[in-house]
Amino acid sequence: MKEQNKRLTIVHETNAYWRVVLNNPPLNMFDPWMFAELNALMNEVEKDENLKVIVFESANEDFFMDHHDVEHRTIVPDQEGAAPFFYEWPNFVTRLANSPVISIAKVRGRAWAQGFEFALACDMRFASKERAQFALIEVGGGTIPGGGGVEWLSALVGRSRALEIVLSADSYDADLAELYGFVNRSIPDAELDEFVDKFARRLASFEKRALTVSKKMVNARAGVPSQADLFTSNYILHSADLWPEGLKHFKRLSAAGFGKVGDFELNMGARIGDNVSSKNDVSEE
Repeated sequence: MKEQNKRLTIVHETNAYWRVVLNNPPLNMFDPWMFAELNALMNEVEKDENLKVIVFESANEDFFMDHHDVEHRTIVPDQEGAAPFFYEWPNFVTRLANSPVISIAKVRGRAWAQGFEFALACDMRFASKERAQFALIEVGGGTIPGGGGVEWLSALVGRSRALEIVLSADSYDADLAELYGFVNRSIPDAELDEFVDKFARRLASFEKRALTVSKKMVNARAGVPSQADLFTSNYILHSADLWPEGLKHFKRLSAAGFGKVGDFELNMGARIGDNVSSKNDVSEE
């Protein structure tokens, strides 16, 4: 069992503007403890009448948020906000998307799989031109994206590009992400912090009711995924984890370095397309 450490640090820049720093070294993986803290955060967000903007960022320059900590994914820790990922993640995403508070993902480093889906669930995304990378790697591992990636990408980039991103399991840098439309802006890394801070403070200076109602109006017209749609994908993922081909690929990916510090995690989009079985042959018995 992993030792429990805080995964989120909440910085109250003003009464109206918080920064939430994700920090789960060494790879900033999404795990049950991070999920619990995110749920507890939403409890605070929803009851704070002064809060208008939250910015999610990472303490790890290499990883904004990595994929699931698969080894511990089904654990429900004994702490505030704890909930099973399967069937409960759609509730969190729905709360975030419909929150009266504006959420911004400041992406520096890699957003793989669940990390990509978390960024997509935020209201806006600003990404480091030099350091941000995005990938839904699940199909390359014999399974499917079940955390909302399919729904958000279909709404943001359209059918054909959503299919390209999902089926290729490849990585996309900030410039291509901006071109495709799932990132608001690709910004030089040296300018990213100042840009997002100024943008967040600008929004925080406006009236909350104007921000909230405007967000509701955009949501109603933009094709925001329903909770039922998100639940369906989450349910399919739960089943896909037991597919024989997924279990086979998981052995191969684990042998290649999945979930471990090293080249495979840093270059997931490229490496998951390798012929892993020939380079790292693992018995399937």
